[in-house]
Amino acid sequence: MKRWGDLSQDAADHLSAGAVLDQAEMAVVVTDRFSNLLYWNPFAERLFGRGGGPDSGDGSDFSLGIMEKDNPLAVELAKHVLKGGVWEGTFDVKRGDGTIIYVRAQAVPMRHPSGSVTGIVITAREAMRSNEREKDRFGLLERIGERLAGSLYVEETLKRVAEMLVPQFADHCFIELAEGDRLTRRVSTHVQGWSPPPDTWAPVGAEIRYPVGHYAELALRRQETILVEDFAQTTYPSPSEGSTRLAAEIGMTSAIVAPLCVRGETLGLMYLGLSNLTDRRSPHYDTFDRDFVGAIATRVALAVDNALLFEEERHTAESFQKHLLPRALPQLDGLEIAVRYFPAAPLASHGQGIQTQVGGDWYDVIPLSAGRVGIVIGDVEGRGAKAAAIMGQLRAALRAFAQDDKPPAEILARLDEWTRIIATPEQDENGEDVSVPPIVTCQYLVYDAWSRQLSFANAGHAPPLLLVDGTCVELDIKEVGQPLGVRAKGLHADLVYKEETRTLPPGAALLLYTDGLVDRRPMRDSGERPPSDEEMLALLCDKLVKVSRDSVERIADAATVAVPGEIDDDMAILVVRSSPADLDVEERTFPAQPIMVGEARRMAAEAFDGWNVPEERAELACLLVSEVVTNVVLHAAGASVPRRELVMDGGLPGGFEDSWDIPGFDDDIVNEKEFTLRLRRGRESVWVEVFDQDLRLPRIRSAGENDEGGRGLYLVDQLARRWGSRPTTEGKAVWFEIPTKSR
Repeated sequence: MKRWGDLSQDAADHLSAGAVLDQAEMAVVVTDRFSNLLYWNPFAERLFGRGGGPDSGDGSDFSLGIMEKDNPLAVELAKHVLKGGVWEGTFDVKRGDGTIIYVRAQAVPMRHPSGSVTGIVITAREAMRSNEREKDRFGLLERIGERLAGSLYVEETLKRVAEMLVPQFADHCFIELAEGDRLTRRVSTHVQGWSPPPDTWAPVGAEIRYPVGHYAELALRRQETILVEDFAQTTYPSPSEGSTRLAAEIGMTSAIVAPLCVRGETLGLMYLGLSNLTDRRSPHYDTFDRDFVGAIATRVALAVDNALLFEEERHTAESFQKHLLPRALPQLDGLEIAVRYFPAAPLASHGQGIQTQVGGDWYDVIPLSAGRVGIVIGDVEGRGAKAAAIMGQLRAALRAFAQDDKPPAEILARLDEWTRIIATPEQDENGEDVSVPPIVTCQYLVYDAWSRQLSFANAGHAPPLLLVDGTCVELDIKEVGQPLGVRAKGLHADLVYKEETRTLPPGAALLLYTDGLVDRRPMRDSGERPPSDEEMLALLCDKLVKVSRDSVERIADAATVAVPGEIDDDMAILVVRSSPADLDVEERTFPAQPIMVGEARRMAAEAFDGWNVPEERAELACLLVSEVVTNVVLHAAGASVPRRELVMDGGLPGGFEDSWDIPGFDDDIVNEKEFTLRLRRGRESVWVEVFDQDLRLPRIRSAGENDEGGRGLYLVDQLARRWGSRPTTEGKAVWFEIPTKSR
């Protein structure tokens, strides 16, 4: 049993494309790019009064019978359609029996599935002469409105207007915008690919000065549309001799100038002109055309005003976001760095305006202790000023947390708590707190250029791409934690974010990115299927492999354009490359004995001498080495020693005041503590690190006049460029930096 509404086979056969077009009461004609007839339906045969068709053998000469006087315009319009445009208008057509009819036609490009234009599709019907011009104008006005509605950029807006008006309504189109007290030409479009010779009409970008009494000057001054119906019957002052000479050569016949006015301000003017470069039915404008151009100018002015406001807001938003990102990257030893940031392309048809321009993507490079560096890439969910503001708070918080030199997992745990703190306070109807933290993906890495050790923790962010030995793969991350702000209550952050460690090969590069790099929007009117995430990533890796041995700047540029399509979300890219050569380092472990202070200083002096550190810088560094090592030895000697309990049968042979000589006991106490001195040389600095097993972090004391100690760290604070301390798995490290160049 057939369902209700199912078609029989006979009915389905009658719904084929050919059957439908055979019964259409409208001419349908299809030609290829060379005007060879490919198809026409029976109505077209009756309308144009010609027999035959694509199979008659004379298709190459098929011209629809357009009158000779309209042939130049038809050729020009065919070129316009083959470039992807749409045209609608009327022609005088001579039928096969010699009668002349007036035909209204619309031509659109015929596209291949790949998107290329392969021909022209024409639909036509007979038109009444009394209303053909009104239909032409109103159709053009409607199409101009539709094209302008989808434009948010000034240049694109003006270009679209010129393409719609030339050649259908004008031979020449100039659009000039006011920039302060200056009038600057922004568009200069002409028919048939013709362009004005040098030193005649002013080019795009030139300042325009119309003399007093010129019809364009009158339009600006009076703020009304001015019509010059026939140049042969009127005279106006000319902007230049070259302009006058060219107008005579091409036979300028008529012009209309309309000011672009909106909100009581004049944004510029639009100039349309006719000349003898084309053969038109009427070479002159009239009052109807003047009113029509005035209506167009009103729409153009609104579109330009919206575009100017949008670009101003976009510039403000981009400046706002760029000032939240690092203004300049630090110079780091053993590491090359390149960064890129791009805002999303606007979703013009969605009307989201500035919301499409800013987002929460960010990157950062943070100098840490002893030449180590913190590397950050992150993305706040959503767009707009709110996402950018949250990003700014998180970046500032992370920089502050990073200065504690804690492990990456602990840094992300603290940032997760901060994400919850900055959540916008909201309450439900019962007054209960329902604040929802922002969702943030983030990856924090710490790189040590001397050991090439890379430690990192991940909060739901895409893994970096590792470029090494001509390959491109994702960095192997075994523990990808949840994004910041989504951790379930009762689950401690230490259980969510895990630290991992890798060793970067010499010369290897890491590409960190946000999802805007691979989540692209297909180009408008392309009709293409957006690739999957896997396809996007494979395409990106293929392009990066080709430049994997180039500079980090070249890698960043290649990554930016590797994936086709428009940027659908803002995009941040950070590329780092490890040094191909090992950096200079000296390290030695000493017993924590006072006599070892001199040995540590001697080791430092020899290392600085071998590194050609200037003498005054080396002496200063050795002085501070003595102070830090002395501080470590004093605290090590004063630190508590695990208590040993002696159990002896029969009691003690003497009182507690008696001295005991237990072999090896004193040696165990003395040698139980030790420290490690590590020296590193950079391009412009040397770093000194002293490691010990004491968990207590040092602090600067206020020494009195008669105190013998308490000034060591004060000297370090005053004489070193930077200094600090950080906890380690076995105790702590105290470090300082001395520049190798004189201050």
